[in-house]
Amino acid sequence: KTGREVKISVNIGVRNCNKGGFMRRIVSIVFSLTRFPVVLFLVISVPFLVLIVPPAHAGHDTVPGFDQYGYNYKAKVFVRLADGVDRSLDNTVWGDPTYAYDHLVMKWSNAWDDARFHGAPWTPEAWTDNEWNGKVPNGSGETWHYKIQWVGACADGFVFPDGGYCIWGEFEVIMDQGVSDTNYCYPNNGGHQFCALATPNGFGP
Repeated sequence: KTGREVKISVNIGVRNCNKGGFMRRIVSIVFSLTRFPVVLFLVISVPFLVLIVPPAHAGHDTVPGFDQYGYNYKAKVFVRLADGVDRSLDNTVWGDPTYAYDHLVMKWSNAWDDARFHGAPWTPEAWTDNEWNGKVPNGSGETWHYKIQWVGACADGFVFPDGGYCIWGEFEVIMDQGVSDTNYCYPNNGGHQFCALATPNGFGP
């Protein structure tokens, strides 16, 4: 957002992107922190996207119901205050309290789950959706909606002809929009900002 690391969804985790001189967050279940620890900070040089990916654990998609952090791996969804997205209930998101009280809903597809956790190949059916609501008590005051899908090799920050942009070297952000007092995409006096809107905007090939 303003150069600090905040949230897109990688434990399902934090990822920062700095694209076009602005910083924001995106949450997404892509890579684990242990396997790709630099991903979260490389994205600092593209716009601010906080990347969050659900951490794997034994039987992660066989046990029904939500855990104490907000993950329901069987249903492929996270619903809770963002504090739990890093699997640590300490009133911070990876040590930063800025977005800890924002409400986060994160979903991911079967194809994403299969590739992320079960060694299946990545396909265009692999997608994740992140919705941050900071207009809640003690929240950040911002709201953001991100839609991300796998597209294959691409250069981070590259803008596709359809209007989306590349992150993590293989994924396209097909929607990146929200409301903030900070002008991330263009001067708009803190109003509604569209940083990316691919056309068409649905998931899949």
